[in-house]
Amino acid sequence: MSILLNKESKVVISGITGREGSFHARQMIEYGTNVVAGVTPGKGGQILEAGDVTVPVFNSVREAVEATGADTSMIIVPARFAVDAIYETVDAGVPFVVCLSEYIPVLDMIAVRNYIDSKDGVRLLGPNCPGLLTPGEAKLGFIPGSIAMSGPVGVVSKSGTLTYEVIDALTRLGIGQTTCIGIGGDPINGTDFIDVLEMFENDPDTEHIVMIGEIGGNAEEQAAEYIKAHVTKPVTSFIAGRTAPPGRRMGHAGAIVEGSSGSAEGKIEALRAAGVPVADNPDDIAKIVAERMGK
Repeated sequence: MSILLNKESKVVISGITGREGSFHARQMIEYGTNVVAGVTPGKGGQILEAGDVTVPVFNSVREAVEATGADTSMIIVPARFAVDAIYETVDAGVPFVVCLSEYIPVLDMIAVRNYIDSKDGVRLLGPNCPGLLTPGEAKLGFIPGSIAMSGPVGVVSKSGTLTYEVIDALTRLGIGQTTCIGIGGDPINGTDFIDVLEMFENDPDTEHIVMIGEIGGNAEEQAAEYIKAHVTKPVTSFIAGRTAPPGRRMGHAGAIVEGSSGSAEGKIEALRAAGVPVADNPDDIAKIVAERMGK
């Protein structure tokens, strides 16, 4: 099994005619993702060609959904258009929305999150995230399909680059993945660690979970409490940003330490108190997983 994305998912891409949108759409289609439609206002009637596959382009998400039955969205547009694209996609009835766009203002995302929370059965992943990948089935976003293989480990991460490193390291040790998910590192996002941990806990094919966090905020501490109370499967973790100076943002907009709040030490302590081994560096994550799985 997988969570959130599989080969049956019908994907509509907002921004499909842009340089990045068309590039990643073709990468996704080549991997096997069922891309059924694209959206660019004013370019309805065009098509995107990707090998033997042709994807129709529509002027609006509602038109795309009505014509194709799309149930999954990927938004890859500049930040100034991303908020409206999220609202449009939700209003068109798409239940799963993945927004890759970065630099969306925090106040805008607070309003978006409130709107999403008012809708039943709607989930947003991102923004400012690398997307997700179910090995051998489908991918949305930037995670390279070539580094992954199907297997029993679920991966959830705030960091794009570390996600790729860990997936590759697991694969090199012959340990495959169920689904690999980048939730993004912005202060306000649509899906957090606890959401994904719950889905992996309920997925019968996920036997082990890897959680990659970073400094800033308290999502990792909250996840540690959730793991302690609700997760029966083994979890292995890593916290990035141990050497970041206090008060300075490092990488993601949410990766900032103020005083003792959001420090790597606090997160590591909370996770270890919940029985979660925390690797000292990214290279050790796959080794710890292999040892715990008896490989």
